[in-house]
Amino acid sequence: MSGPSDAPHLPRSAPIEAYGKGGFAFADMSHRGSLLCLPDAIWAWPVTRPEEIDEVSLARVFAAANVIDTLIVGTGTDVWLAPPALRNALRRVGVVLDSMQTGPAIRTYNIMMGERRRVAAALIAVP
Repeated sequence: MSGPSDAPHLPRSAPIEAYGKGGFAFADMSHRGSLLCLPDAIWAWPVTRPEEIDEVSLARVFAAANVIDTLIVGTGTDVWLAPPALRNALRRVGVVLDSMQTGPAIRTYNIMMGERRRVAAALIAVP
């Protein structure tokens, strides 16, 4: 399998500078759609609703679990409780899931990044 989804938008992590209007701004770039921010790269993420968050949509997080302690999930404007099976699957690979609306998720992610914590973020774009 190859194609545009095999290349990250940014080959490193970066704080999220702005969000809204269906996208995000970071590192002098803008992106429409949801984002998956890992310690080594920022990726487009095809999720548009919290119900789509599962082990498949978070495959990159599971693959990078050895360098992630916390996964911040930004659920758009919805409040979402992660299914226990997903929470447990992440816990088994040493990752704690913390979900909140996208705005607070970005602020939390940026703070934790600034503290050099081992953090990743899965952020659903908001209108």
